[in-house]
Amino acid sequence: MDSFQIFTTSTSLVDSVDKKLLVVLRDGRKLVGILRSFDQFANLVLQDTIERIYVGDTYGDIPRGIFIIRGENVVLLGEIDEDKEDELPLREVPVEEVLQIQREEMEVKVRKEKTKHRMLSEQGFSVDAAEFGELY
Repeated sequence: MDSFQIFTTSTSLVDSVDKKLLVVLRDGRKLVGILRSFDQFANLVLQDTIERIYVGDTYGDIPRGIFIIRGENVVLLGEIDEDKEDELPLREVPVEEVLQIQREEMEVKVRKEKTKHRMLSEQGFSVDAAEFGELY
C-alpha cells in the first residue's frame, strides 16, 4: 500500500495556510482572505478579509479585516490563483453601486413571486404566504 494518504478532515487545510482563499458561507456570503489559522473543527481565521458581492458581471468588495468563521458555516473553500484572478471577465464597481443593483434585482424577484402567488391563488392553489414574506 502507498504511503500517500488523503486527508478528509480539517488536517487537509494545512496546505492552505498563508494562502488567499475564497470561502462561501451557508448564508450565501462570499469572503476572500488569507488563511492564518484553523482548528480541528475547521474554524477558520482569515486576515485582510473582504466580503465580495457578485451581481451579474460586476462585483463590489467590503473590507472586513480579521474574520473568524465557525467551521459548520463553511459550504465551500478554495484557493485563489492570483495570476488568473486579474483575468476574470468581471468588473469591479463601488460597493454602493453593487448593493443598489442587488436591491433592484431583489425587488424585481419579489414582484415576480407576488404575481406568481396571486395567479396561483386565483386558480385555487394554496401557496404558503410566509414563504413570500406576507404574514397576515
